[in-house]
Amino acid sequence: MSQTVVLKVGMSCQGCVGAVKRVLGKMEGVESYEVDLEQQKVTVKGNVQPDAVLQTVSKTGKKTAFWEAEALAETEAKPAETEVKPAESEVKPAKTEAKPAEPEAKPTEAVAAA
Repeated sequence: MSQTVVLKVGMSCQGCVGAVKRVLGKMEGVESYEVDLEQQKVTVKGNVQPDAVLQTVSKTGKKTAFWEAEALAETEAKPAETEVKPAESEVKPAKTEAKPAEPEAKPTEAVAAA
């Protein structure tokens, strides 16, 4: 069954593109592939499993993710981060109030043991 897998790959130069093309050229089941340096997009067509394509391209050492997942992560992460931060700052004062007793106790134990 032929399918198309689209990846976002952190490529900064033609050398990176060459490395990606090399591993895809050796991969079994690949019918064709397109590497777009400008968009950092790699499109692979063939009788391949998406996870296998992701792992193969990851072997180049480049940051690799599924295009859809990367696009979703970028749009979801921004609102989620702003929502999470206020909650963290509300929780932190309680933690910092409880913690000072511990760090103060530990250094004296370490000094006593030394």
